Amino acid sequence: MPATVWKGYINFGLVTFPVRLYSAARPEGVHFHMLHRKDLSRVKEAWYCAQENKPIERSEIVKGYEAGEGEYVVVEDEELKQVAPASASTMDVLQFVGNEDVDPLYFESSYYVAPEDKATKPYTLFLAALTKTSHNAIAKVVMHNREHVVLIRPSQDGLVLHTLYYADELHNANKSAAPKDKFTAKELDMAGTLVRQLTAPFKPEQFHDTYRENVERLVREKQKGKKITTISQPRKAPVIDLMEALQRSLKSAAPHTGEAKPHRARGNGKKPSGRRKAA
Repeated sequence: MPATVWKGYINFGLVTFPVRLYSAARPEGVHFHMLHRKDLSRVKEAWYCAQENKPIERSEIVKGYEAGEGEYVVVEDEELKQVAPASASTMDVLQFVGNEDVDPLYFESSYYVAPEDKATKPYTLFLAALTKTSHNAIAKVVMHNREHVVLIRPSQDGLVLHTLYYADELHNANKSAAPKDKFTAKELDMAGTLVRQLTAPFKPEQFHDTYRENVERLVREKQKGKKITTISQPRKAPVIDLMEALQRSLKSAAPHTGEAKPHRARGNGKKPSGRRKAA
């Protein structure tokens, strides 16, 4: 059984039904342990008291909110439960929006919304209503020590929930204005042709983490004392003649069927390992 991330109710008008949230995805990167170079022993992280200048046990640690410089207010877990809003246990639907109304830039994390066994009819009705009207629901929920605004949408297999960033969490200062360079109608037409030529249904299973695969291959090669397979990096030159670049792109681009081919490896003469099998 997957671990329950949140358990509570969805409140839709006067209809309330119990649900559970399960994590829908998590990133799978390359994980390294920190080792002491001298003897390759694991380096452990220690909790340290700056005032007493000594390590302390986890059980000695409490939560503290910094009210001023060097001034802290201790807050206990039980006290946090006492001030939790209603959204800690119930997701009240605040409004509905069209399927395309929320910019994906606001999406943070994704969860599967599963019904409790004894309350499947309200869940099914809610799912069908969202599907039929092409709408998503906006609600609020408390989890992971914060109140999230969430979007609940229908999918083929049930409801999916996305936590959303608040407007003030978007780094608008990092956004740059789009350039206003002019182009010809023929250049636009050729660029559109290139887009259509490379258009294909999105199949997520076709994409995989080449960097992770290369690191795993590097580890295997070092374990066996083999020469490391290095990857040749492409050389990119700035585009001088845009029309010529588009024409060459159209000639070299076959109809898109999947992920772009990886860069050629060089080193021990062997082909890189294939995609890692799912666990």
